[in-house]
Amino acid sequence: MRSQPEAGINRTLLSGVIGASLLLFGSFGTGWLASVSPLNRDPFFIMLRTEAAGVITCVILLAIGCWLLFRSWWRLGQKLRDWGEGSLKIVRRAVWLWSIPMFVALPIMSRDVFAYIGQGRLVDAGQDPYVDGISSLNNWFQLGTDTMWAQDGTPYGPLYLSIEYLVVNIVGGSTDAAILAFRAIAFIGVLLCLHFVPKLAELHSVPGAKAAWMTVANPLFLVNFVASAHNDALMTGLSVWAVYLACKRHGFWAIVVLAASIGVKPITLVLLPFIGLLWAGPNATWPRRILYWFYSGMIFLALMTAVGWLNGYWFGWLDVMLNYTGAGFSIFAPLGLMTVAISSIFQSFGWESDGVLSVIKTAGRLIGVLMAIVLMFRGKYSHLVQRMAIAFSAIVVLSPVIQPWYLLWLLPFFAATGLRDDWQMLWLHLTTIFFLAYQAADQIFVWQFLQDSLVPRVQMISWGISIACAVYLVFFDPKTKTICPDLLSSTNWLKKPKKA
Repeated sequence: MRSQPEAGINRTLLSGVIGASLLLFGSFGTGWLASVSPLNRDPFFIMLRTEAAGVITCVILLAIGCWLLFRSWWRLGQKLRDWGEGSLKIVRRAVWLWSIPMFVALPIMSRDVFAYIGQGRLVDAGQDPYVDGISSLNNWFQLGTDTMWAQDGTPYGPLYLSIEYLVVNIVGGSTDAAILAFRAIAFIGVLLCLHFVPKLAELHSVPGAKAAWMTVANPLFLVNFVASAHNDALMTGLSVWAVYLACKRHGFWAIVVLAASIGVKPITLVLLPFIGLLWAGPNATWPRRILYWFYSGMIFLALMTAVGWLNGYWFGWLDVMLNYTGAGFSIFAPLGLMTVAISSIFQSFGWESDGVLSVIKTAGRLIGVLMAIVLMFRGKYSHLVQRMAIAFSAIVVLSPVIQPWYLLWLLPFFAATGLRDDWQMLWLHLTTIFFLAYQAADQIFVWQFLQDSLVPRVQMISWGISIACAVYLVFFDPKTKTICPDLLSSTNWLKKPKKA
């Protein structure tokens, strides 16, 4: 007979599977499909995707699935709060069980996976994805790529271009098979995080199960890195592995693995000098640290030169990284809000505001780099990974564009170095709640002939469900309503000073 705690945990795992399954069924009517996909000619999918009732039903299923998965994540954290022996095994089981339904879902909350297909075709055609946009290919739009990629060069690294090329050549012309292949590649990144986040956490005296629960079992992580199939999953998994190797003083292999991460998305280049410091060791003098920076830089340069020579693109990724402007700004990014505010002021005085975004972006990038440099030179060795995470955060936050999955680049390092059960954990919960609600209502696929009348309606339905579920979980659910108040009461500014 099963013990009561074991039965309770199994119920929580099952509720998460149900939530992920609802998300799967919701994706059938709201997820992205290429026009050439055979599923568009299936009567079942036609009903769900072309009729208002089908679309609305799927939107409701998607939103409810997200929040049932979120509640399961919260409840799992409550039941494993002591993080004792066997907890990590349960967290790993949760990640596997909750991921399986999403593995076969249609792409939701982002259509970047179709850009991967287009860039693979560019490589196959002998074109340079750092120069040529996907619109230079025949039939590019029917293969599902967002128009934002039509003219822009890719911001991805040379290694991922080779991966895209291999996938396109292996699956042939099937976009649906390519999506499954890219999702499998993204899941490798999830598994790397699941393996190395606990190991990195244990080096910092943080329970590995707690760090894995905060990071990999987090519904925002699973939705973006499994259901959406973002290549950021592979980049993040490789970067966590690299930092773990550096902490264990396997510096050469740490640089090799980090080079692979940069080869997926170059943003993790910011980690390179910190890995050099970790390799140099805790008692290194400044001449030794500088020497290991030199070693790290030369090994990295040799690896990237070899990759550039093999694929013929050399350092095109570096030019794109330095000059890539992105798609405007995000309203919830601090610099995005600043752009809106300053542009409005300029416009109210009749001044030209076209250059505001460019100036703010450049200033944010310079401040972020300056903060990273300061953090490289100041602080204890024992806090080095945490300082690295803060430097990485500065680069991300001081950008006018912040996508929800960008925050997942940072989360493994903060979780592994320890988030306190006060305002820090509260911030994680509230951020997850906000972005889960935002993504459940954002990028919902609706056929062109239904868009004008249906898109605002389904987005309002999704936001309404999310707000109702969030309010219920935070304030009224008998099992979860104590989570936020307990964390809030632990914050330093609410503690009464002791009497003398």
